[in-house]
Amino acid sequence: MTSLILMRHGHVEGIYPERFRGRAEIPLSSLGIRQAQALAERASLRYAPVALYTSPMQRCIATAIPISKVTNIPSQPLTGLQDIDYGEWQGLTHEEVKQRWPVLYSRWKEKPHLMRFPGGESLQDIVARTADVVREMLSRYPDDSDQVLLIAHDSVNRAILLQLLDQPLSAYWRLEQSPCAINEITIDKQKISIRHMNDTCHLEGLTHESTGSAEP
Repeated sequence: MTSLILMRHGHVEGIYPERFRGRAEIPLSSLGIRQAQALAERASLRYAPVALYTSPMQRCIATAIPISKVTNIPSQPLTGLQDIDYGEWQGLTHEEVKQRWPVLYSRWKEKPHLMRFPGGESLQDIVARTADVVREMLSRYPDDSDQVLLIAHDSVNRAILLQLLDQPLSAYWRLEQSPCAINEITIDKQKISIRHMNDTCHLEGLTHESTGSAEP
């Protein structure tokens, strides 16, 4: 049985108010840095990981730094955990996209599995590469005691969770991934169990800012 501990990076500018960030390199905010430290403290108390992988985006790598320090495990970038490519929408606010692409924006909100971002990816693209990540982790770390930490993005985490929950991509908006949230999944040959999802109890009292809104 392999345990995948799937986490999201800390807060960055552009989450509140919402902006399509995707492949843009944005540093952790001061709040995000505090969240990453709280995440590291929780991870050190709860897990004994054998490996730590992150998206190659700097906000994920920065989130991993305090975890590496407390676990003495170096982080490794993994291309398959890269954030979604929003194409022409990257950097724009939701209101800007809604005005310029009203039909596509409505489709993204109502039927996300039926659209592709102009010049970017589709949800099916993310599913393909994240499925490869899960298979690779199960192949590399097959032992019962193996715990693997993965730090990625809202859209990437949703894609992985939908697959493991055996849910359609049309259910994309039913899941939520807050900054520095924890999802704990155990996988063996017969069964997949989601033990924790979008767990943020380690962030309570950090700030007056909300940490529960989904990433656009």
